[in-house]
Amino acid sequence: GSHDTMTYCLDKSSAVSGNESKLVKFLNKCLPCVVRPIIMKWSTTQVLSVTEQLEAGVRYLDFRIAHKANDPSMNLYFVHMVYTTVTVQDILWEILRWLETHPQEVVIIACRNFDGLTKRLHNHLVACIKEIFQCKLCPRNVVPTLRTMWHLGHQVIVSYEEAMELEKHCELWPPIPYWWGNKTSTRALIRYLERMKRMGRPGKFFVAGINLTENLRYILVHPFGSLKKMTLQSLPCLKIWIKQQYPGPKKKCINIIAGDFIGNNDFVKDVIELNTKINPPLHC
Repeated sequence: GSHDTMTYCLDKSSAVSGNESKLVKFLNKCLPCVVRPIIMKWSTTQVLSVTEQLEAGVRYLDFRIAHKANDPSMNLYFVHMVYTTVTVQDILWEILRWLETHPQEVVIIACRNFDGLTKRLHNHLVACIKEIFQCKLCPRNVVPTLRTMWHLGHQVIVSYEEAMELEKHCELWPPIPYWWGNKTSTRALIRYLERMKRMGRPGKFFVAGINLTENLRYILVHPFGSLKKMTLQSLPCLKIWIKQQYPGPKKKCINIIAGDFIGNNDFVKDVIELNTKINPPLHC
């Protein structure tokens, strides 16, 4: 999985998200030439496009969806402190085009946050999802084994973090829990993930996030840093942790693992290879 999938195309000139603190908005308004580069350095979590991520092996997409304040249109964007240059609809079509050329691949799309979405905009978003993917959408009453999904022609599982829409649409799956450590150090993040494992895995899909998270103190102490530098420094230790994990249904097993800058350091390869612990590779 990729954490905050769409931050590779954040709009440098967009307004700050309505969810951000008053302090961030105030500083951005007063000192945009100073604050805006800092925002971009610490809000960008991916550099590969969504198609490049899919080509790299990512199969869980973390979509933070928003409607811009005072925008009279129905356009929806992705958001992480600032909004993206591309719309949600354009990216859904891009995913469809990729799926049509990869008919045995299955993608999980987690729709989350919904900054500024009204009931009308939720209806619009769900209608777009259903119109674009149609029969490729896997209803939540299906047990999604690969064999079953291949047989039925399903390729997309959409989890949706809005209870009202779930009740109305059988094509939407419940929110997928995300283990977010909110840590600035690799060691603290691994301790958090191990503590969550001891509590026991959820019964269905869930995500272990190996993404570090900055805070104001960390940014002030690292004035020349960035989320990318922070992430790349942590990858060697996190690589060891990933290789130690086991997939499967047991209490301490892992399901989806999501990270930042997924094109670096064999992250995707290491996660996929965990499957050989339950399904030994076939030697033709």
